[in-house]
Amino acid sequence: MIVFKAIEITEIDDLLSMMKEFYSIDNYPFELKVFKKLLIEFINNSDFGRAWLIVSDDKIVGYVILSFIFSFEYQGRIAFLDELYLIDTAREKGIGSQTLLFIKTVSQKLSLKLIYLELEKHNLKADKLYLKSGFEIHNRKLMKYKI
Repeated sequence: MIVFKAIEITEIDDLLSMMKEFYSIDNYPFELKVFKKLLIEFINNSDFGRAWLIVSDDKIVGYVILSFIFSFEYQGRIAFLDELYLIDTAREKGIGSQTLLFIKTVSQKLSLKLIYLELEKHNLKADKLYLKSGFEIHNRKLMKYKI
């Protein structure tokens, strides 16, 4: 059975070790002290979003984070599915699909208007999962400006 447990401050170390694994997949920079501080700030301010540990048979197998944004275009609060990570042994067992169903249900309860996400072009399994779960390819180009 899959359970989604809201992350608490006492569980940050579990989350940080998975984040480090997740970031290493695409060689993203990961600084433990920085991420720990960010997680504490995020967990302590529900206006920023929500985060859950994904638990299967009493074992933590992943995590998912929704970050909130206010959008005039979509007439209210939307979310960015910032991170969804499953450990290797939890992949291709339907847990990702269950997680996305959970996120959709929670998003309705939170009155969110839309969920955005991004993924690396090489991640074809994730692409297939999101499309199968009802996500659509957005017709806009995502751009960034780093400050």
